[in-house]
Amino acid sequence: MIFGCEGLTLSRAEKKFFKAEQPFGFILFARNVEDPKQLRKLVKALRAAVGRPDAPVLIDQEGGRVQRLRAPHWFEAKPFGFFGGMYESDPDRAIEALRLTTRLIAADLQAAGITVNCTPCLDLRLPETVEAIGDRAFAADPQVVARLGAVVAEEMLTAGIIPVIKHMPGHGRATVDSHHELPHVTAARPDLEQTDFAPFTALSLLPWGMTSHILFDEIDPDHPATLSETVITTIIREGIGFDGLLLTDDLNMKALSGSLAERAGAALAAGVDIVLHCSGVLEEMKDVAAACPPLTEKARARIELGNRVFDQAPATIDVTADRARLDELLAGVTA
Repeated sequence: MIFGCEGLTLSRAEKKFFKAEQPFGFILFARNVEDPKQLRKLVKALRAAVGRPDAPVLIDQEGGRVQRLRAPHWFEAKPFGFFGGMYESDPDRAIEALRLTTRLIAADLQAAGITVNCTPCLDLRLPETVEAIGDRAFAADPQVVARLGAVVAEEMLTAGIIPVIKHMPGHGRATVDSHHELPHVTAARPDLEQTDFAPFTALSLLPWGMTSHILFDEIDPDHPATLSETVITTIIREGIGFDGLLLTDDLNMKALSGSLAERAGAALAAGVDIVLHCSGVLEEMKDVAAACPPLTEKARARIELGNRVFDQAPATIDVTADRARLDELLAGVTA
């Protein structure tokens, strides 16, 4: 399990709970962020609470609407859709700008001690795509999504940060927001394999992935992907070929039904490796923890494989030079 926390510092109750339950890692949100000094202190406190200096600390720092670290203390990035639009007219310029953008994000994460970034979003950007995804997605073309997603993943890995591909096996056809209700996708599997699933297949060797709370009517009409053994086994593991560490999206999202303990248990039974609970509400975390057994041997092996990113020294990022070059590339661009 991966948990959030309530505020800018850890309470005594949170420290006691984390020490006892030993979550695999933690995830941060805007409510946990004030300035660089405070953020570094909180990251250290989270790891101290579980007694593991290498405990993963995650964040969603995509760009656009989804970035927890904001100005004036941190770099603010354009959304992925901006780079997808730029790619249509000038692919080389778009790729270079995205590389520089990703490096600047990575520099902020390195400074904070954050080791996992829940990015890139590999969902397609279709006419019907719900606004909750919207310009968080690069493009409608799966090949473009895969190409630009690979740029983000490569730069994160080079910087010593694990990327998380999401939302598997694809959120682009959802027309409602899974934060609020369960989306249904009616497309047939062959069509999905050629479109929505394709970017994930192209990047299936990456170390971490996150599921979507989407119900694919033609694949499993009874369970959303996060809770579906059929989707996880036959689509994500076998069809897409992803054998990395698989996380759920946030268990609190209303696309899922049942208690939090039931959601956690069902996701793990379906084949997810780690459940993600983001609210930071202690009583909710207690319910989730009660439903979570120790990591499986397969999950441990997948973690170890992903941790190879830390075997080499992370790239040193020249923030001043990269920001100057990025500003030059983006001058006059309105994509």
